[in-house]
Amino acid sequence: MDGNERLEKARKRITESIAQNIHLYGLPPSAGRQYGMMFFQDRPLTLDDMSEELGMSKTSMSTSIRALAEAKLVDRVWERGVRKDLYEVKDDWYQGFIDMFNSRWRSSVSLHSTAIRRSLNELDELINDETISPEVLEKAKIDKEKILYIRDYYDWLDRLIDAFEEHDIFNLVPKKNQTEE
Repeated sequence: MDGNERLEKARKRITESIAQNIHLYGLPPSAGRQYGMMFFQDRPLTLDDMSEELGMSKTSMSTSIRALAEAKLVDRVWERGVRKDLYEVKDDWYQGFIDMFNSRWRSSVSLHSTAIRRSLNELDELINDETISPEVLEKAKIDKEKILYIRDYYDWLDRLIDAFEEHDIFNLVPKKNQTEE
């Protein structure tokens, strides 16, 4: 096996690893292979370039590149004299993870926080209603405590998201090159 074959073998292993794990970003394995292939390129690529390299249809490449762009893993770039759209992998994997994590969890926290607020208001009204039975009152008080626990969790999760957005997370879990400096 010559040097070129060994290089391709190492690249293929990483590309397949990315394809197997890209589901964490909500993407199919084909998008992971496309991303992996792009990762090892030293230039931006057109959909035609990608289609030729991977042996997949241009339509499939277009669908995957759109999903990769929405996940903030690739950027469309411009080059003088090139009329077709060009794409390249974003250099900052840390920020890519932060963007994906924040967008998914921020919307989840918002949805749950609204439900929690509404339920707490309803339970407070119920607890203050002198016409309800002692059994219902007791259940409402227990439910309120459970929901307050959930609220505390979502408050913590909101602060965790803030720590990612503000890059404070790197004070707790530094990037490797930060610890070597």
